[in-house]
Amino acid sequence: MTLLIILACVFGVVALMVILGERFGKPMSEEQQAKFSKVSRILVFVLLLAAIVKELI
Repeated sequence: MTLLIILACVFGVVALMVILGERFGKPMSEEQQAKFSKVSRILVFVLLLAAIVKELI
C-alpha cells in the first residue's frame, strides 16, 4: 500500500512539473541547445566511466 502512495505522489509531482513547464517555460535558442548537448555528452561519458570503475573495484 505504501508503494502505491509513493507512486501516486511521484506521478502527481511529474504531472505538475509538466504543466508548469509548458506554461512558464521558454524555448531554448540553438546556441544554448548546442552548449547543453556538448556538456551532456561529457557528463554521460564521465558517468559511464565512473560506473565501470566502480564495478571493477
